[in-house]
Amino acid sequence: MTRTYVITGAASGIGATTMELLKERGAIVYGVDIHNTSINEDLSTPEGRKRAALEAVEMSGGRIDGVIACAGLAHPIAKTVSVNYFGVTEFLTALLPTLSKSPFPRVAITSSMASLMPNSPELVAAMLADNETAAVAIAQELVDAGPESAGLIYGSTKRALSRWVRRECIKPAWAGAGIPLNAVGPGIVETPMVAEMISTKEARAAIDTMVPMPLHHYLKPRQVSYLLAWLTAEENSHTTGQTIYIDGGSDASLRGDDVWK
Repeated sequence: MTRTYVITGAASGIGATTMELLKERGAIVYGVDIHNTSINEDLSTPEGRKRAALEAVEMSGGRIDGVIACAGLAHPIAKTVSVNYFGVTEFLTALLPTLSKSPFPRVAITSSMASLMPNSPELVAAMLADNETAAVAIAQELVDAGPESAGLIYGSTKRALSRWVRRECIKPAWAGAGIPLNAVGPGIVETPMVAEMISTKEARAAIDTMVPMPLHHYLKPRQVSYLLAWLTAEENSHTTGQTIYIDGGSDASLRGDDVWK
């Protein structure tokens, strides 16, 4: 049976390569982004999220089997909160009634290795409380405090996403509807979003210290797409609530056995 997918962030990076991969495998795929996709909407606003969800339902004829949320920003600005967290959670929640009708519904989100890095507990708490106004205000305070504080925003959004996945996956709305809900946590992926971060020898040395990847070093977007495709395939019946780190060994290098302590 042909599966129908909706992918956010589909104009570039991991979203684009995942859409390409799924189409190669015979799926019907609708992309969402601010430009150059099937559904051109701004997920940084509540109105854009609602319109994008409505368009996805209409275009698919009310049949959506999988949603892969890849849209995100890496900028140290308050808008990153709106795109990375609320642009995922509100969009997925809006699609939940339609997704629940599929015989094999699946959802996967792109989190990050940054979910394991320093963050703002206050900002994470505001996001998990679904208070976008407060979260954006806290993020702006971090920006105003300077570059070091602003640098906590991205990791905070990814920490909140991974925690949201764990909280939501066992609730009746998801588990009760038979929907595995997972995230992936890539290490450094060679996408336009990180191009500047690895553009020089000095920059690469700095980021390699933060995110060591002893197995095969940096990722290509398509390598992440393979994992996203499996997580949202019919074959995945029981893996849920996980952030699976596809990181070349970064998590093991940085945390070692700490995960069991």
